Amino acid sequence: MKATSDIELMAGPEGDLSAFAGTTRALVDATLDRLLPAESASPTRVHAAIRWSVFAGGKRFRPLLMLAVGEAFATAPELLIRTACALELIHTYSLIHDDLPSMDDDDLRRGRATCHVRFGEATAILAGDALQSLAFQTIAGDEQLSAAPRLRLIAEVAGASGTPAGMVAGQALDLEAESRAVSASELEQIHRLKTGALIIAAARAGAIIAEATEAELAAITAYAAQLGLLFQITDDLLDVTATAETLGKTPGKDQRSEKATYPALYGVAATRKHVIAVHQNACAALEPLDRPTVRLRAIADFILQRQT
Repeated sequence: MKATSDIELMAGPEGDLSAFAGTTRALVDATLDRLLPAESASPTRVHAAIRWSVFAGGKRFRPLLMLAVGEAFATAPELLIRTACALELIHTYSLIHDDLPSMDDDDLRRGRATCHVRFGEATAILAGDALQSLAFQTIAGDEQLSAAPRLRLIAEVAGASGTPAGMVAGQALDLEAESRAVSASELEQIHRLKTGALIIAAARAGAIIAEATEAELAAITAYAAQLGLLFQITDDLLDVTATAETLGKTPGKDQRSEKATYPALYGVAATRKHVIAVHQNACAALEPLDRPTVRLRAIADFILQRQT
């Protein structure tokens, strides 16, 4: 499928999230296929591991969010797609490393064997390292954008990926919180960093490329912060309530690992109530925007519905 035909298909009813998500996934997958080294290229085992992990399925949620923000600001998908793919590469690298025996020690991801189970731990580490580097190379080499936004995007994604206010920091705090009681503020901080930081970066990246005003960027950031929290809390709930078949990974791992989660701290019933409040906060954050936000609200609705 050609990228141009995919881009033309991005248009459609703003509230039709399912069609938009399907077209986004096709566009992202086609672009990733072109960006990633062929499996036959040396070192073949690392490249096979990369493709096994990247094309294992998944919602392509971060690219979806970025493209939806861009759409709200009437920005062409071809200006957004490489950064959207870079975010998916960062996300996939994080999943590979999170699943390692030294981290969460998971055998199942997206319904099939994790990277280290299939290819070995050393290859999985290298595949994750390569994906992280390729993500920044993808943004840096985006000739659709001028140098200034590329530099800003690299800084945004780097900050959201690392420390002290990014995904790596969140994973470190998550590991440190195992087998001990945590406060509500500690738990929210873990979730905001481990999951929320990259989701915020995705939304902000769309707004940055769209040349949003500072006020508009602030509204998008506030929305994405609530969205990231909503996403992780529903993940916590799904780990308690879903099956391996529907979840695509091993359920009950959080409880067995004594992870800090909302159900562990508040119970399932109270967590469900909290999810509704966070969803309302996400939608309320969009109120200051004088832009079409039906799609962005639909994304918040979709995340809310994941837990039911």
